[in-house]
Amino acid sequence: MHIREAASERHVLTVTVDNEAGILAKIAGMFTARGYNIESLTVADISEDHATSRITIVTVSPPAVIDQIIAQLDRLVAVHRVADLTELGPHVERELALIKVAGVGEHRIEALRLADIFRARPVDTSTNSFVFEISGSVEKINQFIALMREVGLVEVARTGVVAMTRGAVAG
Repeated sequence: MHIREAASERHVLTVTVDNEAGILAKIAGMFTARGYNIESLTVADISEDHATSRITIVTVSPPAVIDQIIAQLDRLVAVHRVADLTELGPHVERELALIKVAGVGEHRIEALRLADIFRARPVDTSTNSFVFEISGSVEKINQFIALMREVGLVEVARTGVVAMTRGAVAG
């Protein structure tokens, strides 16, 4: 008899770490060594003295694996705090993307119309292309990219997810 595997779930983890060389490599190496996939990874300095960084990791795994990931991250010396925003409750997620679209005539007009609907703004313009900046949920950006494919998508650059708990409590 086969034991049914637990369904994988998407989780957003935030990891507060010392801002020093090699920390990100250790964390990424831990994921790689155990065969865990990282869907999105962002890192930024978050303290005035540049001593602390915040890493936001989006991963999809069964709950037991998420628990293992959190426990393993907690054991790393340079890690100050690990939070699973998915488990903590309501949180805000955003991503930024730059999307290059080429086209003339009706395709150009349609690209501008769609950008307006999605509140994407042109940050570079030429006679035959645009670079749009868009921020929002992963789903919003995915939908915008899908529509831009139909009017001349050339290139996409994405930042990865940043996230924070709602309310006054830190996540």
